[in-house]
Amino acid sequence: MLIKTIAIVAFLAIIASLGMALFNLVRSKDPEHSRKTLRALTARISLSLLLLIGLIVAYSTGLFQPQGIGARIEQIHAKQAQTTPEDTTATAPQ
Repeated sequence: MLIKTIAIVAFLAIIASLGMALFNLVRSKDPEHSRKTLRALTARISLSLLLLIGLIVAYSTGLFQPQGIGARIEQIHAKQAQTTPEDTTATAPQ
């Protein structure tokens, strides 16, 4: 649950940074606003990379497991493969 909370907070920070960049871009008459826009976009990219790396590390260490449609289909295929073993030597053409 902690990993999901961290990911949600990171997504909200990324969206807030993007909003600040948009706000400063619209008010872009002053060079100071351009620097603020650049800082906000740099922060957004940094947060996105940290989130991506964090999710990859959490997945590879087993801290969370995917639970979407693709994961369920994969589980169904794994169960079917365990229950019906295929014998390739019996069906070989003569």
